[in-house]
Amino acid sequence: MPAILLLGLVLGMRHACEADHLAAIAALSTGQRRPLVIVLRGIAWGLGHTSALLGAGVVSLGLGFAMPREAYLDKGIGVMLAALGVAVLWRMGPRERHHHHGEARPRRGDDGPEPSRPRWRIDWKAAGVGTLHGLAGSAPLMLMVASTMTSRVMGLVYIGVFGLGSIVGMALLSMAIVLPVDRSARRFAGAYVAMEWMVALGTILIGIRMLR
Repeated sequence: MPAILLLGLVLGMRHACEADHLAAIAALSTGQRRPLVIVLRGIAWGLGHTSALLGAGVVSLGLGFAMPREAYLDKGIGVMLAALGVAVLWRMGPRERHHHHGEARPRRGDDGPEPSRPRWRIDWKAAGVGTLHGLAGSAPLMLMVASTMTSRVMGLVYIGVFGLGSIVGMALLSMAIVLPVDRSARRFAGAYVAMEWMVALGTILIGIRMLR
């Protein structure tokens, strides 16, 4: 049993690195260059994702209700990703207009000037995105695996371990995103803006692809 739980942890970490998850957290992280804040957003995504899986597990394993994989949920993810990409472009617009008119460019932060200390609070937007990802992509397959466990309790434990892996994986992925971007932005003029364009367009394209 420990080997199965360890496998669940590893699979959860790998699951966090899927393309649609990467696109979502990258889009959510634009406009913010504080590593800790971005990592906290990744953790919030993982918490929402895990909450969705555990909620579906309680309903399915406890009540014997089979959760089908619905195509419209995946399409909902596509719409959400496209909207996140458009939101990135929308936020970039005012900054670029200020820049081209020779005005001082505002600091890149979602909520105006950044506080002197990071605020330790849950990013509910990131948590909501993670919840939708959990319901749309992972829940049916995860419940199928959990139902093969020796008991319902162990099934829920497996889901929880998988979810913990997704939290850790997304936190590491968020750190992997922000550190290279921050370093390149410090060395090369316009690198951060170029990266924002790539994130926005990439997120929109992935979203459109999921709508097909």
